[in-house]
Amino acid sequence: MTKDRRTEQPTEPAGPVTPGPATPAEPEVAASAYRIVARRLLPIMCVCYFFSYLDRTSVSVAALTMNDALRISATAFGLGAGLFFLGYFIFEVPSNLIMFRVGARVWMARIMVTWGLVAVLQAFVWNEMSFYAIRILLGAAEAGFFPGMILYLTFWFPARQRARVVGLFFCAVPLSTALGAPLGGLLLKVNGLGLEGWQWLFILEGIPTVLLGVFLFSYLTDRPDKAEWLPRPEKEWLTATLRAEATEIEAHHPQSELASLKDPRVLGLAAVYFTLVFGLYGLSFWLPTIIKSSLGIEDNLTVTLLTAAPYAVGAIAIIAAGIMVDRLNQPARITAFFLAAGGLALTVTAFATNPWVGYAGLFICAVAVISTFAGFWRLPTAFLTGAAAAAGIAAVNSLGNIAGFVGPYWVGWLTDRTGHPKWGLVSIGALMILGTVLALRMSSVMRTGTQVKTGEGTAAVTQ
Repeated sequence: MTKDRRTEQPTEPAGPVTPGPATPAEPEVAASAYRIVARRLLPIMCVCYFFSYLDRTSVSVAALTMNDALRISATAFGLGAGLFFLGYFIFEVPSNLIMFRVGARVWMARIMVTWGLVAVLQAFVWNEMSFYAIRILLGAAEAGFFPGMILYLTFWFPARQRARVVGLFFCAVPLSTALGAPLGGLLLKVNGLGLEGWQWLFILEGIPTVLLGVFLFSYLTDRPDKAEWLPRPEKEWLTATLRAEATEIEAHHPQSELASLKDPRVLGLAAVYFTLVFGLYGLSFWLPTIIKSSLGIEDNLTVTLLTAAPYAVGAIAIIAAGIMVDRLNQPARITAFFLAAGGLALTVTAFATNPWVGYAGLFICAVAVISTFAGFWRLPTAFLTGAAAAAGIAAVNSLGNIAGFVGPYWVGWLTDRTGHPKWGLVSIGALMILGTVLALRMSSVMRTGTQVKTGEGTAAVTQ
C-alpha cells in the first residue's frame, strides 16, 4: 500500500541508501568502512581546519597589542577583521565548483598554500588601509576551504553519519581558540629580529598552513573508488551506498548549479546561517578585548586563558551535539535549541552587574553557538548532491558569512559610540534568537522531502 506523502516529514536522508536489501555482512562492512575512512581523513581535515580558524581568530589576540602599535581604533579593527569575508564572499561559489571538478587533492592544497602565504604577510601591515587590504586578500585566498571540506565529507560519509562527522571536524574550531589563544598570548611576549610579538604570531601561524597544503597534495584521495587504502568490500559498499543516496535525491530535487542557487531552502538556510555566524564571529573577534576590559585583567596570557576556556568545553559539546543529532534525527530543531540558549544567555548576562556573571554568559553563548554547527550542516545535503551541492553549500556559507563582516564591525561601531561592548552583545543575542525562529520555520518548510530506502527499510527524517 502506498503511503500518503502528505503525512511524511523527511527533510534529509536518515541513513545510508543502499541499492538493494541488506545482507547479513552489511552492518559489519558499513562499520568497517566508517572506521577506516574516519581514521584516514578526519584527523588531517581537523588539523587543516584548526589552522584555518586559528588564522581567522589570531587577529583578535594580535589586536591586544597591534591596535595600539598601529593606532587602529575599535571601529577600524572591526572593519578590518570583517573585510576578510568580503573576499571570501566573492570567490566562495566559484571556488567550490572548481573543487568539485578538479578534486579536493589539488584544490584544497592550492587554497592552503596561498592563504598561508597571505597570512604571513599580515605581519607586515603598517596602517589601517594596509590592514584592510591584506584582510580582503586573505579572504579571497581562503575562499572555498570550509564549504569544500563539507562537500568532501559528502563524498565519503552517508547521511546517517554526517552530523557526528561534522561535529568531529568542526571541533577544530573551539580547539583552535582553546589552544591558539594561550599560544597567541605567549607569542605576544616575543620580540626579536626587529619584529614585535603580534607580527611573530602571524608568521608562526602562517608557515604551518603552507606546509600542510603541500602535504595535502600527496595525501588526499578525491573519491572512494580511487582509494587504494580502502579494502575492496568497504570500497564497493561505500561507492554503491553513496551513489544510491545521490540518485534518490536527484530523483526528487533539481540538481543544476543554477537551480540550487535559486532554491528558497538554500536562501532560508543562508538566513539561519547568517545569525549563527553573526554570533560566532561577533563574539570571538571581540572576546579577548571584552574580557580584558570588563574583568580589569592586565596580563594578556590570563586574558587568553579565559578566552580559551569556553572553547575547550565547546570542543566536547559539538561532538556530543553531532551524536545527538544523528540519534534523534532532528537537526533543525537541535540547531534552533542551541541558538536560543546562546542568544538568551548573552542577552541576559550583558546586563549583569557582576563582571564574572557576565563572563559566564559569554561562556554559555560560546559553547552554544559552536554546538549549532553539527546539526546545521546536515540540512543542505538533505536535498542537494553533486554539482548542486557544491554550489548550494558554498552559497549558504558565502551568504551566511556576510555576518562575519557585519558582526565584528557592528560590535566595534557600537563599542566606539557607547563606550561599552554591552549593546553589541545584546544585538548578537537578539539576532541569535531571531535565528531560532528562522530555524524552526525551516523545519516546517523542509518537510517536503523524500523517503530514504535503507538496508533496514524505509526511514523518514523529522525536523
